[in-house]
Amino acid sequence: MKTANDKKATVLSSRYLEHKPWLTVREDKIQLANGVIIPEYFVLEYPDWVNVLAITKDKKFLLVRQYRHGTGTTNYELCGGCVDKEDASPLVAAQRELLEETGFGKGTWRFNLKMSANPSTSNNWTYNFIAEGVEQVGKQHLDGGEDISFELLSLDEIKTLLKNNEIIQSVHACALWKYLAENHLL
Repeated sequence: MKTANDKKATVLSSRYLEHKPWLTVREDKIQLANGVIIPEYFVLEYPDWVNVLAITKDKKFLLVRQYRHGTGTTNYELCGGCVDKEDASPLVAAQRELLEETGFGKGTWRFNLKMSANPSTSNNWTYNFIAEGVEQVGKQHLDGGEDISFELLSLDEIKTLLKNNEIIQSVHACALWKYLAENHLL
């Protein structure tokens, strides 16, 4: 809910420190609404992301597993990825990512939530969709830098993973917790 207390900063200057496909860093000099000037405020620029809470016709949750070098761990995650420039919308990107990473598709799709992994330093949004009644329609078609497996898990297995902090990607855990709460499954 927006209020009269919502404040914005004024960008006084801006420059790029690094501009690579997976690392774009911008340094801004900003002035807060209260007049304070922050001479070096760093922003990480990313494309928007999507992820999919996919559930099969027989009520199994489709999760992927992949190694994440930042934490040095292999994790359970929702299927997802970047919204590419060619994607007509975040929904189209989510459908493409599910098909590429798992070979699953079809089903009934609906928007679940839009969130930010870190609004303090990142400029992008993550769009989560729920896809119910998905089915395997093909094979995985992974990008060269991907090594992804997928598993079909029961509701009880999802709850256990969440309660044991075994789904560590924050925007994925958020989407799952919201789904469980709204469907009275906790």
